[in-house]
Amino acid sequence: MASSATEIEAGGRTVRISSPERVIYEATPWSAEVTKLMVAEYYVAVEDGIMRALRERPTTLERWPKGFREDMVMATRADGHGDAFYQKRVPQGAPEYLESARIQFPSGRHADEICPTEVAVVAWAAHMGTLTFHPWPVRRTDVEHPDELRIDLDPQPGATFADARRVARTARALLEEIGIRGFPKTSGNRGVHVYVRIEPRWSFTELRHAAIAFGRELGRRTDGVTVSWWKEERPEGSIFVDYNQNARDRTIASAYSLRAKPGAPVSTPLTWDELDGLDDPRTLNLHTVPQRLDELGDAHAEIDDVAHSLDTMLEWHARDEEQGHGDLPYPPDYPKMPGEPKRVQPSRERKE
Repeated sequence: MASSATEIEAGGRTVRISSPERVIYEATPWSAEVTKLMVAEYYVAVEDGIMRALRERPTTLERWPKGFREDMVMATRADGHGDAFYQKRVPQGAPEYLESARIQFPSGRHADEICPTEVAVVAWAAHMGTLTFHPWPVRRTDVEHPDELRIDLDPQPGATFADARRVARTARALLEEIGIRGFPKTSGNRGVHVYVRIEPRWSFTELRHAAIAFGRELGRRTDGVTVSWWKEERPEGSIFVDYNQNARDRTIASAYSLRAKPGAPVSTPLTWDELDGLDDPRTLNLHTVPQRLDELGDAHAEIDDVAHSLDTMLEWHARDEEQGHGDLPYPPDYPKMPGEPKRVQPSRERKE
């Protein structure tokens, strides 16, 4: 009979894990079954990496209290019903050592979000059913000025991880051309993320403009890249540079986060050479990543050593505006934003 609760040690604290034997991920041909206790133990095992990704950052929790199954659905704001949900405010029953940070949504409303300062907070979140951590690109000392640019290379239908890997190589060359060091990681699915630490002196709007400009410039350097917001305009087999991941209140799964996909995959930091040699990102999962971190260390260990400037990318954006290529649409849940073009699906606009 399964025990009702157990305790684990996390950074010098004792964290209670309820229903430790609950199956969170079913076994797959490439990955063994994962229990709730194993999820919590995984996050303690990757403390060095997960805390580098989350420390002092307001963080949204992606919670799957029943575990993950492919037929489960994420609750949306519209219906509020689902098997999983995003927790943007500190949950009730949080431990006394949990700290928070106040952030502002695009609507102008505020919220106090979890702000991890120690691994016990991460383990407690796992006890609460959290699989994925979504940190803001800011530190709580200055929540209005991002310190990180996130380049999200998202394969569209017909594209593969190999396509994202190819575009990431060009992204690396483009960054190095302007004196910037990027740090890649797998998305935990088919995509690639490249993170760039920046000086915290630009707004979210400027950060997003830099991402748009980088995506456009990347498309000039290699085939198969798009920044089209509307899916109907993205070519089949292309890689979408999701610039809106840099908008206020939009976040990406952190380094070392589990993803809600079969096999308990992990969004895993890699060196550029390791990325070039990786054929199947599913091999980077809960069972394999802790040993990798122990043996090889964190590929993002030096990410905080340099803070870069966005000046060149913002110059590209100003140039593009002069040539008639201005801002692009925001996500549908945003209020109308300054300088934004019409937020109407092209086929629908033609029909009207």
